Amino acid sequence: MKNDYILLTPGPLSTSSRVREAMLKDWCTWDDEYNIGVVENIRQTLVQLATQKNHYSAVLMQGSGTASVEATIGSAVGPTDKLLVINNGVYGARIAQIADYLNIPCYNLSLPETTLPDLSEMNAILASEPDITHVAVVHCETTTGILNPIAEITALAKAYQKTVIVDAMSSFGGIPMDIGELDIDFMISSANKCIQGVPGFGFIIAKKEALKRCQGQARSLSLDLYEQWKCMEENHGKWRFTSPTHTVRAFYQALQELKQEGGINVRFMRYHTNQTMLVKGMRDLGFVPLLSDELHSPIITSFHAPSHPAFNFDLFYQQLKQQGFVIYPGKVSHADGFRIGNIGEIFPRDIERFLSAIKHAMYWEKCHEHTESSLISDHSPSF
Repeated sequence: MKNDYILLTPGPLSTSSRVREAMLKDWCTWDDEYNIGVVENIRQTLVQLATQKNHYSAVLMQGSGTASVEATIGSAVGPTDKLLVINNGVYGARIAQIADYLNIPCYNLSLPETTLPDLSEMNAILASEPDITHVAVVHCETTTGILNPIAEITALAKAYQKTVIVDAMSSFGGIPMDIGELDIDFMISSANKCIQGVPGFGFIIAKKEALKRCQGQARSLSLDLYEQWKCMEENHGKWRFTSPTHTVRAFYQALQELKQEGGINVRFMRYHTNQTMLVKGMRDLGFVPLLSDELHSPIITSFHAPSHPAFNFDLFYQQLKQQGFVIYPGKVSHADGFRIGNIGEIFPRDIERFLSAIKHAMYWEKCHEHTESSLISDHSPSF
């Protein structure tokens, strides 16, 4: 089945026809063909993608990416522990919100959404707050597209012997990293991001010893990270509760396609090419990125909304959708704008077509209140 439009979003995102076709078969959750042949294969492959170290393991968790974040925060942070959250966007704020819901003591280092964390400020907090035991940070904050310096943040946290939790929801599989070399304790991502699967579950890749320390600490039955890991370890991939079988099989196919493409480094280059082509093309059309170029990630880019009085995002969105493209509204508190993702089954030729669609949408945006005759005579795409 052909898609009606391309999702230029940070997930869910456009997938290949083969990934979608993989969901057409029903699977038994007790069968070894599924548990060993699919689930265990996925778990092993995820660890291999994440690190060359052999002391890590992967846990799959039903639900959205946020469910996996909540499972990790709620299981890894013990009853006498305290969490430091590096928060420069919606998803950092969500980690702090999870801690609040779970009554976990939390130091919320809240920063402007367009600002990188100040390591000297983080150092001062760790030096003055010895009861902090865990540090959590979002790698790619899709609020803006900013890429946080997880290597530097992790190194500083480890200098104070803290456990490090990285939300790599929108970056894992699309940006090269070795979480073992970085010494990350828990890394969280989701099926429907850079691996290019479909929504339905997330996963945590963590040090085995860190997972063992989670025993008895979970604040939720269904989001007990240790018990989920233990069940998969002891039962060859068996899930504690109902597995999202169709989504899991689609993810297995997506992993095969990542390998066929050439791995994470090659996929990163495709995403990077998409993003640089997009930014140049949008600038040529008069749009201004929210962030400076050195802060951009290859995942998603935020743009200021044009100040022209004729611009209306809802109309702009619908015009693009009619031409086969879906974008995201903005999430920044102090600026009107919108976001365009570069990940998924998206290639440079799609970015070229999208930029052409932008021109057409801008043309109608500028002229939609004019007479039909003026529409015919005015061919300028600029504001």
